[in-house]
Amino acid sequence: MTTTVIERKWHTTAEVAQMLGYGLSKTKMLVLTGEIRSVKDGRNRRILPRWVDEYVERRACEAEAEWSA
Repeated sequence: MTTTVIERKWHTTAEVAQMLGYGLSKTKMLVLTGEIRSVKDGRNRRILPRWVDEYVERRACEAEAEWSA
């Protein structure tokens, strides 16, 4: 018998806050301002893993640009 592992397709705002090491308020603000993309699903916001990666990559590029300036 094989076991199938189901990977999460999206995350809640609280889960993303924990992944990034941010507070929930800061993460909600990043979502509301569009810094982190999200989709509204009923009363909740959902964030795709690649959108979290995009945010992290953008912040890393910004930091690198500051250091090279």
